[in-house]
Amino acid sequence: MLIIGAGPTGLFTVFEAGLLKLKTHLIDALPQPGGQCSEIYPKKPIYDIPAFPEILAGTLVDNLMEQIKPFEPGFTLGERAETLDKLEDGSFVVTTNKGTKHNAPVVVIAGGLGSFEPRKPPISNIVNFEDTGVSYMIKDPEVYRDKKVVIAGGGDSALDWAIFLTDVASEVTLVHRRDEFRGALDSVEKAAELAKLGKIKLITKAEVKELHGKDNLEAVVIKHTDKEKEDTYLEVDNFIPLFGLSPKLGPIGDWGLDIHKNAIKVNNAKDYQTNIPGVYAIGDVNTYEGKLKLILSGFHEAAVMCQYAYQQINPGKRYVMKYTTVGGVEGFDGSKKEAKKEVVQSIA
Repeated sequence: MLIIGAGPTGLFTVFEAGLLKLKTHLIDALPQPGGQCSEIYPKKPIYDIPAFPEILAGTLVDNLMEQIKPFEPGFTLGERAETLDKLEDGSFVVTTNKGTKHNAPVVVIAGGLGSFEPRKPPISNIVNFEDTGVSYMIKDPEVYRDKKVVIAGGGDSALDWAIFLTDVASEVTLVHRRDEFRGALDSVEKAAELAKLGKIKLITKAEVKELHGKDNLEAVVIKHTDKEKEDTYLEVDNFIPLFGLSPKLGPIGDWGLDIHKNAIKVNNAKDYQTNIPGVYAIGDVNTYEGKLKLILSGFHEAAVMCQYAYQQINPGKRYVMKYTTVGGVEGFDGSKKEAKKEVVQSIA
């Protein structure tokens, strides 16, 4: 089973498929599993996961990775699913943007809200400095060790990273076009305190409007809302605009699927199959009447979908569902989890 998207729903699909003895391989454009939970808000609490009154998004991903470990899934990370082709034998070939080809009898799209593209500020030459000083997300904080960094934005990401980088970068400047921030109160207060201590240079009612440099970024120009204030010319090594990510279906939108409002229509009365037989869509990427875009809904859809995908992969082969409390969990790695059998002794 080829799974496109390694977010929580895609990861849980590995578990449900593993119970049916189905091998899985996941493709994701992000460099690590977890989708939005890992990339955007790993430290944010989630409150509607059954049996967890509160769990950090990153911890949820860690738990899912541990849960699916016995089923030894394959991963192709940092590559985006680009094309879908159906072969004469009825199987599919998915090719990534790097030319990697994957062949499987069933394709499951679990791509969340799609592939995410950063919201870029309207600076004419910003693309010239991408990867040479401009980044739209922080993957490795050590990249900014002893560097002069300017962060733009007024949300949690901008605040949290500005705070974090005070212990890494030699200089941190936070620029926001308003006085008010949209982040958590404790983050706003901490950033304000660090600004008083001189550890963060806080510039509000202003925006980064120009970037300067030859091969690498060397300086930014900050324009103030107050016209009486002169532009601020700041020498920097890195500029990180954190204005969020915009979800797009990307190349999947060109696969001939039935699309409605940037989501894939599926048959929710049965198996979450798309209009292309053998291609399923589960999680936030799909749509149907009554759809709820919740992680727990994706988990449910994964369980149902796997039962029908099993029939498609193994036509004519009967599968009798057993509860894990009865049948246990048998991994492909030879591991076995099962309840201890009670011993009944007769009394003479």
